[in-house]
Amino acid sequence: MKKFLRLTVAALPLALLLPATAQKNSKEQGITREQADQILDELRQIRQLLQQQNKPQTPPGPTKAALNLQGGEMLGSKSAPITMVEFTDYQCPFCQRFHTTVFSELKKNYIDTGKVRFYSRDLPLDSMHPNAMRAAQAARCASEQGQYWTLRDIMGANPSKLDLDSLVSDAAGLKMDTGKFKSCVESEKYKQAVQTDVLDAMKIGADGTPTFVIGKSTADGVDGEVMVGAMPYEVFDRKLKSLQGGN
Repeated sequence: MKKFLRLTVAALPLALLLPATAQKNSKEQGITREQADQILDELRQIRQLLQQQNKPQTPPGPTKAALNLQGGEMLGSKSAPITMVEFTDYQCPFCQRFHTTVFSELKKNYIDTGKVRFYSRDLPLDSMHPNAMRAAQAARCASEQGQYWTLRDIMGANPSKLDLDSLVSDAAGLKMDTGKFKSCVESEKYKQAVQTDVLDAMKIGADGTPTFVIGKSTADGVDGEVMVGAMPYEVFDRKLKSLQGGN
């Protein structure tokens, strides 16, 4: 990189001379006017890059988002002053990490104590995870039998076991009506609902999973900040405590 910069800096004076001498150079050097113009354009781009490198870089501010969560799956107290939303992909290893290393602590310290209400939304990255869309629909099918959160826990911890046979086996272990459950999953009756979650995620700029929105509870959802990634418990703890302090 340093070598590149030395070369480009040395070339900059040529950019100033080239307009006046392009035609002369094209005859003496055997290059066309079009080639000379192309060289000039490239040198201008190099100069712009160098000028940009000298500008101080300011980190982007936090992304704000407001979501309507009516009808969504919620864990905790409806009257909790803080809302946390997770957009998840059940086949994503980073979502698994959050689920197995962070979620239980958040549930114990914030959700079960009435401080935070937790919503689960779907963001299956099915171009990379072929079983993720099925799993998202399976959770909604389990909701019909009152087992949304229990199946969600199982799938969140086992992203490699989301084929239909494994899901039906999990449903059987939860004493669900497996025939009804399997028929629901195969019918894809909840596919459009999952896609609505995906569109909401895109609107707030979610570019990976898990993506969270954490903020003040509103009458129909949340008004908060977007946080992306399977961050350690301490990061969420600080964020939630800062929101508590602002109440």
